[in-house]
Amino acid sequence: MEYRKKSPKPAGRGERHSAAWGKRLSLMLLLATGMAFGQGSNNSATGATGRIAPELSGLLSKAQQGSAAGQTVKVIVQYKQVPTAVHYAAMQSRGARLQAKLHTIKGAAFTIPVSALAILANDAEVTSVSLDHPLKGLDDYTDAAMNASTAWNAGYDGTGVGVAVIDSGINDNHADLWDSTESYSRVVYHQDFTGTSGYQNGKLVYDTYGHGTHVAGIIGGNGYKSSGRYAGVAPNVNLIDLRVLNSNGSGSDSMVIAAIQRAIALKNTYNIQVINLSLGRGISVGYAQDPLCQAVEAAWNSGIVVVAAAGNFGRISVNGSNGYGTVAAPGNDPLVLTVGAMKAMGTYSRSDDQIASYSSKGPTTYDHVVKPDVVAPGNLVVSLDAHNSTLEGEYPGNEVAGNYTNHDYFTLSGTSMATPAVAGGVALMLQKDSTLTPDQIKARLMKTAYKTFPTSTTATDPSTGQTYTSYYDLFTVGSGYVDLAAALANTDKTSTTVGAALSPTATYNSNGSVTLSNGNSSIASSSVVWGTSVVWGTSVVWGTNVSGSSVVWGTSVVWGTSITSGFSVVWGASSGTSATSVVWGASLLGTNGAFSGTDIEQ
Repeated sequence: MEYRKKSPKPAGRGERHSAAWGKRLSLMLLLATGMAFGQGSNNSATGATGRIAPELSGLLSKAQQGSAAGQTVKVIVQYKQVPTAVHYAAMQSRGARLQAKLHTIKGAAFTIPVSALAILANDAEVTSVSLDHPLKGLDDYTDAAMNASTAWNAGYDGTGVGVAVIDSGINDNHADLWDSTESYSRVVYHQDFTGTSGYQNGKLVYDTYGHGTHVAGIIGGNGYKSSGRYAGVAPNVNLIDLRVLNSNGSGSDSMVIAAIQRAIALKNTYNIQVINLSLGRGISVGYAQDPLCQAVEAAWNSGIVVVAAAGNFGRISVNGSNGYGTVAAPGNDPLVLTVGAMKAMGTYSRSDDQIASYSSKGPTTYDHVVKPDVVAPGNLVVSLDAHNSTLEGEYPGNEVAGNYTNHDYFTLSGTSMATPAVAGGVALMLQKDSTLTPDQIKARLMKTAYKTFPTSTTATDPSTGQTYTSYYDLFTVGSGYVDLAAALANTDKTSTTVGAALSPTATYNSNGSVTLSNGNSSIASSSVVWGTSVVWGTSVVWGTNVSGSSVVWGTSVVWGTSITSGFSVVWGASSGTSATSVVWGASLLGTNGAFSGTDIEQ
């Protein structure tokens, strides 16, 4: 833990300037994986063995044939109970090396000989063995678009609320992350889960990549170095730094799970009420079988609001799918609050804002959960610069001068930037009413979201010249554009039951309509929010985009002339809830995003 004092600044420099909000760009980093999204028609939790995940079936065959000598693989093993010394000893005897204890999900991460897969497949104590997926970081007028000034004028700035930032670290030497008198850092805790060096020129540096510091600034920067111009959404919030991305922006499932586990453990110590996950990866199994999704559900069950990025894969179109079905994990989990990215269009008014064409769209792979839940500003967002970081070195043209140096701020784009904007907004809501549950926060944000959108817009990639058309249905913008003034003014409360605001599941029917079902029995028997009541009726939450029995996309608005092939990619060959999404094919394995660079769309 780090909690450091700093000598006060000269008189007059410690005040927080709140009059000039100026333009504000929010930036989020979506973690992608070299594995990409799941492919195939098997929607079961495991392969033929009942324990080994389908993605490991090839290696399992090698193990069974005795042809995997010398090969190792990183896996997450889950047990019927929290593993004990006996389980760890058994794994060691099989040649395994323990990487992390993940007791929150009754598991642990190991590096094991591939040959050990055959033994684990028959171990009655084991419930599942899945790949420890690699994660990769992808990377802005936010406050105005979200009506944050209304909250500030009412006295809400995040004071007393803790937000855990699970990312590439936070460099708290940036003055915007100190208190208003510049006496102490508001980053109250640091922990590294990557095991990599954080030293530069002999000095400890918490964020060598630059993404986490940028995200932290969107959540809670106070704008000190810009006279308030680039202030974050909750400018006096406390930040908990849990580093899971190295200097290249890479991490793994087990690192993120361990960090979530730590946030839960520190919940009461630092009043952690929000977790920000501006990261993600492809989907290989349904959310109920995914260890990463199980971890975010554990945090949600503990009373922590988990805010996750939808992903930056909205430009990927397989056989006419037009970017649908590309939401990343853990944003695919129906409990968590999943965020897509909007473009502020260089104006303070939100009336001309547009969806970013790269923002991932639902429904989710395998499960067909309606995502994202909300959208927020995420394009060309100006936030804190991590000096000498990897991102700064790769994109020097993205530096933005503050009051002191050209290294004060930095511009990034992505759903990774939209996510912290919402996380900061959640902190303001919890400062006003700390009794709100995660489901009540989610439901209120969705109900009060701004729902006035055009039918469609087009965007052009400045580097390639390619044009993309986006449609404003619930799989693109969710329930709408986050409006903090409306959310703070609202007093409606749904049930305190976990899962009361579960994102619904979409079903494609044989008559061409898409209907919504309330909840999923794996988490809750039903969702009371999206029912027929006056307060939380479907039309109230989702606006005019959808009602329970409407044709969500119309006859050809989204799919154009590729209706059949587009639907088959997203929904599989069959209709109904058993249909399996197969958005990602082998040709896309290894993709790390739908774009390259950080200045992606005007």
